[in-house]
Amino acid sequence: MEIQGRCGKFFQRCKPYVAMISLQFGYAGMNVITKVSLNHGMSHYVLVVYRHAFATLSIAPFALILERKVRPKLTLWIFMQIFVLGLLGPVIDQNFYYAGLKFTSPTFSCAMSNILPAMTFVMAVLCRMEKVDLKRVRCQAKVVGTLVTVAGAMLMTLYKGPIVEMVWTKHVHPRQMNAPPAATDSADKDWFKGSIFLIIATLAWASLFILQAATLKKYDAPLSLTSLICFVGTLQAIAVTLVMERKPSVWRIGWDMNLLAAAYAGIVTSSIAYYVQGLVIQSRGPVFASAFSPLMMIVVAIMGSFILFENIYLGGVLGAILIVAGLYSVLWGKYKENKEEEEQEAMELPRTIKGNEGNGQVMDIAEVDEVELEKTKANNIMTTSPDQRL
Repeated sequence: MEIQGRCGKFFQRCKPYVAMISLQFGYAGMNVITKVSLNHGMSHYVLVVYRHAFATLSIAPFALILERKVRPKLTLWIFMQIFVLGLLGPVIDQNFYYAGLKFTSPTFSCAMSNILPAMTFVMAVLCRMEKVDLKRVRCQAKVVGTLVTVAGAMLMTLYKGPIVEMVWTKHVHPRQMNAPPAATDSADKDWFKGSIFLIIATLAWASLFILQAATLKKYDAPLSLTSLICFVGTLQAIAVTLVMERKPSVWRIGWDMNLLAAAYAGIVTSSIAYYVQGLVIQSRGPVFASAFSPLMMIVVAIMGSFILFENIYLGGVLGAILIVAGLYSVLWGKYKENKEEEEQEAMELPRTIKGNEGNGQVMDIAEVDEVELEKTKANNIMTTSPDQRL
């Protein structure tokens, strides 16, 4: 029984890690498939609409069935928060991310998204969800990691550098190295523009993390919250698309890569990802949930080199190294913080634990301590400290 108990505790501790690692593989596939779809001319505005329509249809039935008895009342204030969440996630984050992905590459986009933990940490501090005490090493690690991450993002944005040759892509690069100067200048401008779009998208995503964590405290129904975010985001994305895309033909979709991109992104990286992400945020906090993106970057780099023959530039490699170093500095600080909180909770005297008296009546542990103290005084027994029951 003791071994089973230990295995159960170990499994419970591993669940958030397994969930976030699995999400990174799902995100990696989405980046490569979406890049192919965008290269074939699909509008990223339309892709966002179809993506979240698929997400709503895939997760809403589960929310209606599984949470019908525990779903809290939808107040006006909660609805306003969901409205903002839909605006931050499906509309701002997804459209800017897809635009940045179109102008850059999947690997670069994934590397740039690794600034998410630093942005989340800064916003969590501003919202007083994270405490910073510069006298503590863990807080110093978070601050230094944030600064290093921002430096890496700036390096990737401002410095492109030469192409880093891969063994399996050497036959592709010579044609691109002989490109005319005008085409190179245009590509550099698009690269810079795409970098700015990706930074804006990451900022919106960090804001969603913070607001989602606050919303889940008042609306404790993750499936229903995910469905509502996707549904409201779909309506908002339709309105944006009608303004930005005037041709009716952009809405046309067939049995091709465009449909696969929309369905995969909607079912895997919107509905499932939003739900799992919400559970992890609820149990471990927003900084922890955003700390696993380097794995996605590695998977995408391998897939992109094989499938898309994409170029990897020296500036991107150096910037990615800085970003990952800063990322894990933030993660280490968060780990130390969680460990200290667990130790502190274990040391505190529980005040709400109930104890049973011999006659079957129930009394608070504080009341038990008072009775024992009175007995001790009556018998004139010298004590140095009162009983503490954990």
